Amino acid sequence: MTESLAGGASAAPLSMRATAAVASAIVSAARQLLTELEQGRRIDAAVLRNAMQAAFGSSDATGVWDWKAAYDACEAATVLFLRRHGAAMRAKAASPAAMLSMLMRITSLLPTQTRRSEESQSLQQFSTPIGLAYVTSVAAAITPADVVLEPSAGTGHLAILAELAGASLVLNEVAESRAGILGQIFPAISTTRFDAAHIDDHLDPRIVPSVVLMNPPFSAAVHVDRAMADTALRHVGSALARLPEGGRLVAITGANVAPDNSAWTDSFKRLQEQGRVVFSAAIDGAVYTKQGTTVDTRLTVIDRGPADDIASLPASAGIAQDLPTLLDWVTRYVPARRPIAGTPLAAVPAVAGPPTPRTVRACVARRQPATAAPASDLAAAEVAYESVNWVPTDASKITDALYESYALQSIRIPGAQAHPTRFVQSAAMASVAPPKPSYRPLLPTRVIADGILSDAQLESVIYAGEAHSEFLAGSWTVDATFDVVAAARDDAQNAVRFRRGWFLGDGTGAGKGRQVAGILLDNWLKGRRRAVWISKSDKLIEDAQRDWSALGVERLLVTPLSRFRQGTPIPLSEGILFATYATLRTDERGEKLSRVCQIVEWLGSDFDGVIVFDESHAMQNAVGGKGERGDQAPSQQGRAGLRLQHALPNARVVYVSATGATTVHNLAYAQRLGLWAAMTFHSRPEPSSSRRSRRAASLRWRYWHAISRHWVSTQLALSPTRASNTNWSSTSSPRSRFASTMLMPAHSASSITISTRPCAPPTSPARPAH
Repeated sequence: MTESLAGGASAAPLSMRATAAVASAIVSAARQLLTELEQGRRIDAAVLRNAMQAAFGSSDATGVWDWKAAYDACEAATVLFLRRHGAAMRAKAASPAAMLSMLMRITSLLPTQTRRSEESQSLQQFSTPIGLAYVTSVAAAITPADVVLEPSAGTGHLAILAELAGASLVLNEVAESRAGILGQIFPAISTTRFDAAHIDDHLDPRIVPSVVLMNPPFSAAVHVDRAMADTALRHVGSALARLPEGGRLVAITGANVAPDNSAWTDSFKRLQEQGRVVFSAAIDGAVYTKQGTTVDTRLTVIDRGPADDIASLPASAGIAQDLPTLLDWVTRYVPARRPIAGTPLAAVPAVAGPPTPRTVRACVARRQPATAAPASDLAAAEVAYESVNWVPTDASKITDALYESYALQSIRIPGAQAHPTRFVQSAAMASVAPPKPSYRPLLPTRVIADGILSDAQLESVIYAGEAHSEFLAGSWTVDATFDVVAAARDDAQNAVRFRRGWFLGDGTGAGKGRQVAGILLDNWLKGRRRAVWISKSDKLIEDAQRDWSALGVERLLVTPLSRFRQGTPIPLSEGILFATYATLRTDERGEKLSRVCQIVEWLGSDFDGVIVFDESHAMQNAVGGKGERGDQAPSQQGRAGLRLQHALPNARVVYVSATGATTVHNLAYAQRLGLWAAMTFHSRPEPSSSRRSRRAASLRWRYWHAISRHWVSTQLALSPTRASNTNWSSTSSPRSRFASTMLMPAHSASSITISTRPCAPPTSPARPAH
């Protein structure tokens, strides 16, 4: 058995071959145990150990199999028994109660599950007892015309009873080992491996079940290392959304997830906007004794279709002390099913795939004009554009207004659609020639053809890539704390160079989120499959997911950092990690690493993907300063942002803000923009305070406006002071007013790309400015 797991040339990856071999061995053991069940003999530990050793060719002491796998073999044997003898049992049973009695006798022959694996604990794998699975199927009133979806199929107890009723099956199971077992005992069905909490998002949109049977985890979520009380209702809500009008969902949850529990009343009211709760009853924990737990559970039946009054929730039938009592309540109190709207369909099974990265078509298909696809499957091509010579604005056409119209000035993008609203720029900025880029982004063809990104938005993606293609002058060393950056010789040990950053400063409503998503997708399609998106509020993740999915990719690839406890490894193989500045600034606590170190460990020190600092002005005062009341300490958020930039010198940094800074020194966080040249922050000239004269303020304005024009003309900055009054997700282009961002009202947008130089500490030797 060991050789079958590790040896032999094969096109399949080792993990896939090993999983298939283990699943095959478990089912082989199940077939041996089937003989014991058919003879009516009890399966004790000795019988089970012998069957597993015969199937695996080794004892559990070698680590080839564990006792959780052995219990899975017992459950698989039960499924095989019912497939062989279930029809005869149904024919013999004079009533549902008689059928339940026969199933409970099978349960009595199985061992009590007393040992658990790490996977079973993390995913809360408590299989449905076969007797409870039968009561669940009775509550669902399954017919041969039904298509039954089981989002968390486990080892197939619910599925086999639906099969005995003549229904077609759609099976999903996120756990790799159990999905492998299902593939062996339900070979005609392609078992998908999606996160069932989002099953409606993941399944092929052509799959239309009429019944859902589910026993979801009560508080465990995929890639989340802490308990989430609403996990079960997340699963229920997503599965219910997939049902057509008239479909029925029957769920097994924790006993406390009850309509009459005040903690969940509002959640059930929201559910009743999609489906009516028609039955709910608690179940004594003794029913789960054979599964190794005595936790009370609950059976809930929901019919798809909005309730007449969402506040009208059924009272619980009470707590059933045993399965015969629960079956009696179900037969008496669960109403008949209503007609199905449309035709159930299971003829297009989704292709099984790993939970990460997640693939989805239905979610965006219901929100966008075209169907979304996995990012790896998108039909992408380099964005074709042509450079054009800049033509200065005719002086006679410049008005006395503060702003002039803005349009692409150095490139033309064939097939790109114009931005739906007007952009403007100051007359002074209109007189500066923008640079001609050479960078070619890789984006889905439909993004341009369907106008998902306008010409101005595409321009931003181009200029961001142009900036990220270069490094800043000079070499630097970073200490272990990521706080101290010192100038170094190019050949010095551990010397690094910092990649140039880019600033997006379009005005509020111009759609900066869509621009950021375009930059991220360009890098994603070029193989940089990890990124970080930092913003001010955890509520903004919904906007980030919306903007990301608007480009036709899976929104759930944007995952909150808050799902992972501080100090624990982040288990994502790829994705966009969404964090808030408040979370980012969390320092180490005892043995727990800081959040910055946690992110750096996930990305790796050689990370060359994208880090987005959205609402980057939240990092102002990153290095402290002097105020009216004396020295001001650096802000924790600003220091955390600098540490992340120092730790990952090769990262492609994007700063996003419509109000980049209120004063010059508050731009210290934007270290990749080269604002300070060789100066250290500790020795830089102190910017003017509010006590200085109006003349000094006027000189500051003229200085920054002049230098921003210089950046535009030398390609150190690309800035359109593009202001827009629309909420349509747009991007920035290379003509924003940097000075406007800092010193003008928030409606004047600016987007700049600048060559940066990290600053050295006071003891570092001075280097020439660039």
